[in-house]
Amino acid sequence: MPKRTGVADLPLHTGTVPRWLADRMRDLGRLIAESIVENYGKKEFLVRLSDPLWFQSFGAVLGMDWHSSGITTSVMYALKRGLNPIANDLGIYVCGGRGKFSRETPTELLQIGDRTGVDGNFLSRTSRLCAKVDGTAVQDGFQLYQHNFIVTDEGDWAVVQQGMNTDARAARRYHWCSSNLRSFVENPHTAIVGENRGEILNLTDQNARSTRGSILELSRENPDRVMREIRQIVQPSSSIIVSPQMDMFAPADSSHDLVGSSAQDLIFSVARDPILVNSSRDCIMPARHEVHAEDVDLKRLGAVLATAYESDSSDFESLLLTPGLGPRTLQSLTLVSEVINGTPSRFRDPARYSFAHGGKDGHPFPVPCRVYDESIRILGDSIEKAKIGDREKMDCLNRLHATQLAVERNCEPLADFDKTIEHENAHSKEWGGKTV
Repeated sequence: MPKRTGVADLPLHTGTVPRWLADRMRDLGRLIAESIVENYGKKEFLVRLSDPLWFQSFGAVLGMDWHSSGITTSVMYALKRGLNPIANDLGIYVCGGRGKFSRETPTELLQIGDRTGVDGNFLSRTSRLCAKVDGTAVQDGFQLYQHNFIVTDEGDWAVVQQGMNTDARAARRYHWCSSNLRSFVENPHTAIVGENRGEILNLTDQNARSTRGSILELSRENPDRVMREIRQIVQPSSSIIVSPQMDMFAPADSSHDLVGSSAQDLIFSVARDPILVNSSRDCIMPARHEVHAEDVDLKRLGAVLATAYESDSSDFESLLLTPGLGPRTLQSLTLVSEVINGTPSRFRDPARYSFAHGGKDGHPFPVPCRVYDESIRILGDSIEKAKIGDREKMDCLNRLHATQLAVERNCEPLADFDKTIEHENAHSKEWGGKTV
């Protein structure tokens, strides 16, 4: 059964992604997805999307702000634009989106069912249920505003959805995956990612089984009596805060009944058994824009730089069959290869992946557009060759990660963080650096 794999703080960011970056995110995101499918299969791509730390690292390698909630919206929009045009060949469809687009998800899933033969009605119901659980059964103060449902032509699926708390200027991202899923109402999440606000009401936890039973009993009570009991129990000084949640798929004027044996039993049950969000995949993203040395595993970053700058460049030219390939592009490709081939333990410092293509806000440095384009070109060429049976270039790119790991094991190339940033900024104009 899937379980929570992490909780992270995500500062709420607003704004738009410029076209020059959005199109590159679309292209590189598509190619990374294709590479994962080519090497590991479609289910593995869904598993990756369900890992909050991998997802954050993926967004950083695409040039988005390394720490912000904006990664969720921008990455899923890029994947929808990149994968849906090739969905019939790749077998992966991205549905939904932000705001009004989230409400189109059930219809999109029914259409995919008609085209592929998967059970569109089941998927549509699953989509609604995932949104209902995170919007209503998990009362954490965050209101859902984005829902993406990713499904394969074999019926496997993943959900990435996000809520916001405008007062706290924070966002929480929720991850779901169909792999090994037995129940929608007991520990269904692979992860909940977001601003850690302490104890929350989570009615999906297995320890909340008795509370769910109380809710069902409460639903049979007279609503007026229920509300009178709640007013008597929940005073302004109470530590329990009941916040309204948005039903993403309900009409705007719909009303919601309070469900749940008496209100007093329910609240005392929750008070006795607080459900905490906690796991080994915790990740805290600071509100500051700047990347600091403590945000990065300097040994791993050092191994990336050593792989790119200290090896014989002629070896890499032969390896990648790309005459004139420079070390700066190798730096980006090494991090891209890690996103494709790395194990979960590799993604505990998402900020490190911003050293592939920078960040749109200029942190840790401007997006090097020329390097970005080279990464897209080389990765795209390797995939096209692999499709016709020539895997040499794909295998070579994959071995970049193996080379990086060997450097890490056999020496200790700690990166000089400040000099690395200084070097990137000094060459930013040469590499076509851009910021928003």
